[in-house]
Amino acid sequence: MVMARIVKNKGVKAGMEKINMITPLVEMDGDEMTRILWKFIKDELLYPFIDLKTEYYDLGLENRNATNDQVTIDSANATLKYGVAVKCATITPNAARMSEYDLKEMWKSPNGTIRAMLDGTVFRAPIVVKGIEPCVKNWEKPITLARHAYGDVYKNSEIKIPGAGKAELVFTSEDGTEIREVIHNFTGAGILQGMHNTEASITSFAKACFNYALDTKQDLWFATKDTISKKYDHTFKDIFQEIYDNEYKHKFEEAEIEYFYTLIDDAVARVMKAKGGFIWACKNYDGDVMSDMVSSAFGSLAMMTSVLVSPSGVYEYEAAHGTVQRHYYKHLKGEETSTNSVATIFAWSGALRKRGELDQLPELISFADKLEEATVKVIESGRMTKDLALITSIKDVTVLNSEEFIKEIRKELENF
Repeated sequence: MVMARIVKNKGVKAGMEKINMITPLVEMDGDEMTRILWKFIKDELLYPFIDLKTEYYDLGLENRNATNDQVTIDSANATLKYGVAVKCATITPNAARMSEYDLKEMWKSPNGTIRAMLDGTVFRAPIVVKGIEPCVKNWEKPITLARHAYGDVYKNSEIKIPGAGKAELVFTSEDGTEIREVIHNFTGAGILQGMHNTEASITSFAKACFNYALDTKQDLWFATKDTISKKYDHTFKDIFQEIYDNEYKHKFEEAEIEYFYTLIDDAVARVMKAKGGFIWACKNYDGDVMSDMVSSAFGSLAMMTSVLVSPSGVYEYEAAHGTVQRHYYKHLKGEETSTNSVATIFAWSGALRKRGELDQLPELISFADKLEEATVKVIESGRMTKDLALITSIKDVTVLNSEEFIKEIRKELENF
């Protein structure tokens, strides 16, 4: 068992009455530049205002390697226990990272592990601010991506085929009965990939999407490629439709919102002409790609909220981008960086708001709202990181480095 530690901060601002917490958040620290920002956000934006309680897990790649990735499993179990988690961006290692960090093995994505254990759905939406207009000019409202968070390529099995031979898909039932399907007769070397999903997980995904649509009063789109994947993708389509017809149709009609299914390629074409303000549900990989497309088109990958919602009502908030490796190497050299921390700040605010809702702490909810308001105000006043300065329509902006940007938000918070 990898031990976590409970963190209860004493605060750094003398004479200030801090907001008390009842139940800890599960805190999952991460890697590289986002890990640096993680600490700075806590020091500047949280500790001075909140008597912050967290159960801390170090999901940095070095600690995952040292614990044989047990720390990731423990953090997911803690999230199931406490109900709310906040996660920093983490490295999913490739061959280059194996050498760089001297890893025992190429550990799986911690996000994939956590999502599988929580059996949740990831909802991602752009953070909209004045002066950062979307590339798609007709997008007037945020588009929320609902991403299935189990299976597909993230839980796949792969084989490199050395030469000629027959590849088969084989299922052996508990009574020994076999189902076989020829995949391909290879005449030379190649590759194979096996994917799976479960009806239970697809059902959870569908219900999460329908419930989220009702909670937010938004239309729900769902898209796959059932014309090509006539069993795999078609199963998703059928389960969604059956659940909608039997459990949600009348609720959607009462709420005056719409659910419809369309092919993924049709959805891509349709979304480019839409005004926004809806939820777009996708399978795991489709959701991964499309959420990056939507967030980038709205301005920046660092301007995106992301929350994993489980069927049991467990929430894990995270930044929906990488660890900003290039900036981290600059930071190690002592060079100045201008790294956008908005998504990480909103991960904290989202987790604190949900913790406040579950524990009935209106002052904690109010603080989360003020933290987001202060962040948006700084940007809309023309104070921003370099990535936003390059795309904003605001004139005469002030480009801030990583720390300066967070300190400007601190100033705004102190004015509330």
